[in-house]
Amino acid sequence: MEAFRPYTLVAELTHRCPLRCVYCSNPVALTRRDDELDTATWARVFEQAESLGVVQVHLTGGEPLIRADLETLVAAARRLELYVTLITSGVPLTRERLARLAAGGLDAVQLSIQDVDAVAARRIAGRPVETAKIAAARWVREIGLPLTLNVVLHRENVARTASFIALAEDLGAARLELANAQYLGWALLNRATLLPTAAALADARAVALEAARRLRGRMEVVFVVPDYLRDAPPPCMDGWGRRYVLVAPDGVALPCHAARSISGLEFGDVRRHALADLWRDSAGFNAFRGTDWMPEPCRSCARRDVDFGGCRCQAYHLTGDAAATDPVCTLAPRHDVVVAARAAADMRAPAAGALYDGTTAVDQALRYRGRGALSGAA
Repeated sequence: MEAFRPYTLVAELTHRCPLRCVYCSNPVALTRRDDELDTATWARVFEQAESLGVVQVHLTGGEPLIRADLETLVAAARRLELYVTLITSGVPLTRERLARLAAGGLDAVQLSIQDVDAVAARRIAGRPVETAKIAAARWVREIGLPLTLNVVLHRENVARTASFIALAEDLGAARLELANAQYLGWALLNRATLLPTAAALADARAVALEAARRLRGRMEVVFVVPDYLRDAPPPCMDGWGRRYVLVAPDGVALPCHAARSISGLEFGDVRRHALADLWRDSAGFNAFRGTDWMPEPCRSCARRDVDFGGCRCQAYHLTGDAAATDPVCTLAPRHDVVVAARAAADMRAPAAGALYDGTTAVDQALRYRGRGALSGAA
């Protein structure tokens, strides 16, 4: 069997967040503050990750800025010569704190932007944060850190792709990620609200590709097509348990953000076990490594070592079987569920240039973010 070695540690420091975005990648069942790993345990996790071969750590959440010990954690990762990226909403942040983080060893910042329209951004985030986000982006550049802007695209903002690109240029971002929502967790609950039409996506992609050519050498522009509008699945997390290890706020080690949502998988936690043991021996990590687990048509497919069967969490939530072929694939026995979702999205096409006027489906979805009610899941 291939020797699997992680190169990235995704450190989910907390699930706490001041925002309530309807496409949030956090699990629907959140970790409580009292169950979060303490500073010393996170520092030990960093050491064990580095010993495994990890070279970079993504400090994320929730909102990692909520952790009062963030500066200490950045310094702990820097002492191990890990490349440290802060993945943040920029709320709450001050210029002084960002300067302390940079002085302590922070290498880069990825900042989320909900929308370029203030009213739309406010309604998606649940509070008025657009001014704070722009200020945070400018502080990142003033202090001299590389800035990545991350925009989650969905049916209500995809038409403003050109405006997102213009904003990223104005802010001097090194990288712009136009990442369509991945329909797991909160996004799956609100899929009917979020999934764009095929036509709107094609238009946005054309705008992004043109900008990528125009800005080559100045700013990297990445456009991530939603799985539902592909013909073949992408290699989720570079393959299950191959290159990424995620540690959740309560210490459970996982191959991806949503792995715990798959019923029947067992994962250990770093309070009781060494990270290397969890990586190598955990039943959950080994469940879908390599290709031996694959059914047909994946088993005999030429793409089996390219896409690794697609997303296991998506397969589980759309078919009830985590070992099933990802329904995104046109060869999948249950590709019909994706086709149906696409058709529903196309039938619900919003009016061109529609603004957030208090009557769109996003209003309803915002209520679901607080209660976890179902909206348009398969």
